[in-house]
Amino acid sequence: MNDATRRISEFFEGGNTTNELWQYVQSLSPETVAQLSRPQSREVLQVMERNIIGLLGGLPSEQFDVTITTSREDLGRLLASAMMSGYFLHSAEQRMNIERSLQSTIMTEGESA
Repeated sequence: MNDATRRISEFFEGGNTTNELWQYVQSLSPETVAQLSRPQSREVLQVMERNIIGLLGGLPSEQFDVTITTSREDLGRLLASAMMSGYFLHSAEQRMNIERSLQSTIMTEGESA
């Protein structure tokens, strides 16, 4: 088990009765989870796909008959990792868009001054 997987496992298994964030995530309706899980941009989706392929192994499925066997717990950890990556990428994308917006505003104000 690598360090990232161990941290995710500890996060979800260690003290989940006292972790407010975990309790909140568990209380979300399936519709809300589906909406939050859907990437808003193609760029985020592509990065998430590359991340999951990296976690699973990179054999191209069109050239190989790839079968992955895992336990329920390990699949849960993989999904948790993908969700955490998605939230991180969404936040990074929002920050990038805000910075771009601020830069264009500053440039526009500089040109009119």
